[in-house]
Amino acid sequence: MSIYQNLASQFIQAIESGKRKEGSRMPSLRQLAQQQAVSMSTVVSCYQELESQGWIHSRPQAGYFVSSRKPTHTTPQWVQFDSQVSNVKLSAPTYCVARGPLGVSSTSLDEQSITELERSFRRAIKRMSNRLSHYPDVQGEPMLRQALCAHFAKVDLHFCAQDMVITAGCMSAIKVALESCTKPGDTIAISSPCFNGTLQLLGQMSRKIIEIPSFEEGIDLAQLEHHLKAKRVDAAIFCTSHMNPQGINMSASQKQTLAHLANQYRIPVIEDDVYLELSHSSHTPLPAKYYDKDGYVLWCGSVSKSLSPSYRLGWCLPGRFLENYTKQFALPSYGVAMPIQLAVADFIDSGQYAKHIRRRSHQLLRLKQQYIDYLTTHLPDTVKISNPQGGMVLWLQISCLNREAFAKSISMLGIDIRLGELFSSLELYTDCLRINFGYPLEGQAKQELDRVIELIECHSQYDTEFTL
Repeated sequence: MSIYQNLASQFIQAIESGKRKEGSRMPSLRQLAQQQAVSMSTVVSCYQELESQGWIHSRPQAGYFVSSRKPTHTTPQWVQFDSQVSNVKLSAPTYCVARGPLGVSSTSLDEQSITELERSFRRAIKRMSNRLSHYPDVQGEPMLRQALCAHFAKVDLHFCAQDMVITAGCMSAIKVALESCTKPGDTIAISSPCFNGTLQLLGQMSRKIIEIPSFEEGIDLAQLEHHLKAKRVDAAIFCTSHMNPQGINMSASQKQTLAHLANQYRIPVIEDDVYLELSHSSHTPLPAKYYDKDGYVLWCGSVSKSLSPSYRLGWCLPGRFLENYTKQFALPSYGVAMPIQLAVADFIDSGQYAKHIRRRSHQLLRLKQQYIDYLTTHLPDTVKISNPQGGMVLWLQISCLNREAFAKSISMLGIDIRLGELFSSLELYTDCLRINFGYPLEGQAKQELDRVIELIECHSQYDTEFTL
């Protein structure tokens, strides 16, 4: 544990024991540096860590103060059910499909990252030299694969560059994974609710599904094992860190158990880890792949959420399926654009990517709290709001919502949000919706959120009572 983490732990113990009271002022940065005989950078890192975990908060021109640890709102209830094999519904959505700030899970690049990326692209073009007339390596540029190896080794996730395949984004990585270890008609276990893009992909690829219920610490692994024992499952796809849409982060023990089940039953588990690095603290959780001993976990990720979706750059560690994965990926592909691979590799190697991730994580933490505070202030207490520890989406549950009227109004006004029905093939989440909080709560984002709040109030009957 580093010096700043040790210092942060001391403050956490003091707050938990009551020695530092809620609302009390923290020492100034300069005071703390002098008291502890440490550098200013250590103190800044300590306070950033405490702030990201919600222990303290800053007030402009006033300093840092101990935060309230009491929950300010209720969180959505997890639906429990007995999972069964079903088909994906591919019906067209009934809401506006325009791209708005509250719809797609995304955020913007800051000026510092844009500047450093431009430098990385210039250096990448120079490195290419006479390779401009060449196709990229189908498995991925060695420089990028090695950069990713070194980057993830810093969080104790170790692998070899030759075991990685660079893809055109995370969904591309997942699609090839499905092609390399399943076939049409196979049954895939997924979480419920599940990212609608994954659901649509499975439907388009003619795979059946078994939805596994979610709860606060992850998914119902007992139900998953029940289906594994009965040989109803041919493979699984799970987002394990900061799940989309519900924001759950599977515990380390859950991830370890998931990897164990994959190896025990020799069932491929495709791990969608696109949100891994977007933790709202400085701690990056380890994926289930970390606990994979026999190579049955296919770990997929990308820079689409952590850096930019426009690069269409992802990867997969296919484990024991590497040979077949590489063949499947090579069939329709000539690889991913070389300039983008080399530029991202340079951005990682220069240390700018790690700095960018830290800034983005702190930004998302602030934005999340702003959105939650705004929603809890303007909506009745009966509306339940998730409190994700990473990622950039909120999951809302609205009791007594007239879904049809609400969806019609959203469509007529051209507001882009994701209704709960999109995240399941079962009728389980018709009272839910997902909102992206990746953009500052101003301009179009605030205008559309205000309209969503108005429509929730208009199409809900909070005080409805049923009497005989």
